[in-house]
Amino acid sequence: MVQVTRVPEIAYDCDVLVIGGGIVGLSTAYAITRAAPGTRVTVLEKEPGPARHQTGRNSGVIHSGIYYRPGSLKARYAVRGAAEMVKFCAEYGIPHAVTGKLIVATDRAELPRLHALVQRGRENGIPVRELGGSQIAEYEPEVRGLAAIHVGTTGICDFVAVARQLAHGSGAEIRYGTRVVRIDRRPERGVAVLTAAGDVVRGRMMVNCAGLYSDEIARLTGDDPDVRIVPFRGEYFELARPELVRGLVYPVPDPAFPFLGVHLTRGIDGGVHVGPNAVPALAREGYEWGTVRARELGSTLAWPGSWRIARRHWRYGAGELRRSLSKGAFTEAVRRLLRGVRGRPGADGGGGPGPGGTA
Repeated sequence: MVQVTRVPEIAYDCDVLVIGGGIVGLSTAYAITRAAPGTRVTVLEKEPGPARHQTGRNSGVIHSGIYYRPGSLKARYAVRGAAEMVKFCAEYGIPHAVTGKLIVATDRAELPRLHALVQRGRENGIPVRELGGSQIAEYEPEVRGLAAIHVGTTGICDFVAVARQLAHGSGAEIRYGTRVVRIDRRPERGVAVLTAAGDVVRGRMMVNCAGLYSDEIARLTGDDPDVRIVPFRGEYFELARPELVRGLVYPVPDPAFPFLGVHLTRGIDGGVHVGPNAVPALAREGYEWGTVRARELGSTLAWPGSWRIARRHWRYGAGELRRSLSKGAFTEAVRRLLRGVRGRPGADGGGGPGPGGTA
């Protein structure tokens, strides 16, 4: 005789459980509830509020998509996403502006790369205007270069305000101060998440939007992604004379390196941020040199990929480290774009960058 055991029904707290309350997690919750009204979504965020890390610690730029390979998902989503972000900000009264930006070549070796960006931008459907050296002043009178391009759809916004509106508009349950410590995932039973407070939250499915800890969350589910988060910190200064810059000014990026270089960004608040550089962080949320988390640093150093990055980019990394430790070196990098900047380590000189935050 065959016995049939009935599996007890599970009481789910939600249909979809989202881990992470930054802009990716909150956008996910917002999109799900808009696409499928009535879906119960719960967002778990370890911090006491939204947008405490990458979302709230960046240049505040709505990127156009000019850097991405035509036809790629990145290119398509960046172009579409920029338009949707501007529309979202306008609809909800979030501070924003479509400023456009200049990408400036200051060396002849950069001219072929600048021309390649023109072609890439046009293939991606982005309005791009080529400028000779004398035309740069039409947009930025204080900026000097051999040539430049103006990208019309780049903008700026308050991403923290965007995140708050996404949280409010999603209708999701947002649980702040909720750190995930264990995950039990079974195909027929959904996901059960144990929090640091000892609570268990059950969902039919889970979406990992945990940002700097997304690889660790993935491993908690039983997956073993062959990737690691290698943390880098970007440091900013504030320009003491913001009137020198009208909008956004970028150098021509070198495709050999995964960074855009030190640039100038006029923010929503009217201040001009200079940066960021890119230096290794000694913790995943290490916003200062003094923030060290031994376990995280040990994990980074033990992963072979970290050493591959170091070997491949050691010259570039040495320059970034120098700019982190020397304000004069940082100012020197800015002066390639903005000749009126003055300064020396340890002092604010005229239009030189003053003390700023890190992000």
